[in-house]
Amino acid sequence: MYHREPPSEQQNPLLPGYAFNAWLVAGLTPINANDALDFFIDRPHGMKGYILNLTIKGQGRVFDGESAFDCEPGDLLLFQPKTPHYYGRAPDSPCWFHRWVYFRPRAYWTDWLQWQDESQGVGRLHLSEAQRAEFDRLFASIEQTHNSGRRFAEELAMNLLERLLLRAVEEDPRSHQQIRDPRVIEACQYVTNHLAGEVKIEEVARHVCLSPSRLAHLFREQMGINLLRWREDQRVIRAKLLLQTTQEPIASVGREVGYDDQLYFSRVFRKRVGVSPSDFRRRSQDAQDALVAHESWQSARSAIS
Repeated sequence: MYHREPPSEQQNPLLPGYAFNAWLVAGLTPINANDALDFFIDRPHGMKGYILNLTIKGQGRVFDGESAFDCEPGDLLLFQPKTPHYYGRAPDSPCWFHRWVYFRPRAYWTDWLQWQDESQGVGRLHLSEAQRAEFDRLFASIEQTHNSGRRFAEELAMNLLERLLLRAVEEDPRSHQQIRDPRVIEACQYVTNHLAGEVKIEEVARHVCLSPSRLAHLFREQMGINLLRWREDQRVIRAKLLLQTTQEPIASVGREVGYDDQLYFSRVFRKRVGVSPSDFRRRSQDAQDALVAHESWQSARSAIS
């Protein structure tokens, strides 16, 4: 049994049709043979964001045919954006319990999302029993924090996810990535949390206990760009997500990412993206409508055959 996700939208992320229009969604999927969740998820075009998946009980089957593989307790998977999804309980296993996090990454996470053991868009890392318990707690903390209703719940959950990703890179025996200076990471977090404000480099430097000149040098050395230019990039990235996933007026989107003047926002956006905010929103919606129509046609064709 499988489910190709229908064009309808519903509120339970464990069931087909959930939109995943968020920075982060986390959960635990407990699948037992022949229960309501015992089906294969089929997303031929993948998703806009990443999915981390940790098997904690039983076995799962990923992909079909010659490319299929099974995941066991301690297997951590990272699905890249737009990677086809086809997974469910392994046929010979009585169950498959797995924790997962869907997320849109912060820009400076890029290096941590390129895993050494990756095939067909899915990174793989096997954890020891001790590591398994630690990662299980991190996944659970991300879900609990995100659903807590606290102020800044999403930001706090993203910070926990950042820790999880760093731990994955640290435990990967084949990874030779250089972990960035924690003060640069903290500076990135601070700027991201204050995108709408005109934060000065002196303020960021005080926050991370560096002189402005030392922070400027260290930031450019490790990020390849100066801090203020990096902030502008983050503003445009956030604006693109808001334009794709909300119906907020263009002026409201601009204010939310730090541009009080709508004309100036449109000018900056066009320069960085190549089209105006309104054109970008329209093209994104047209592409989404075409995808929904295509998947609906495929579902109808499968039902007939």
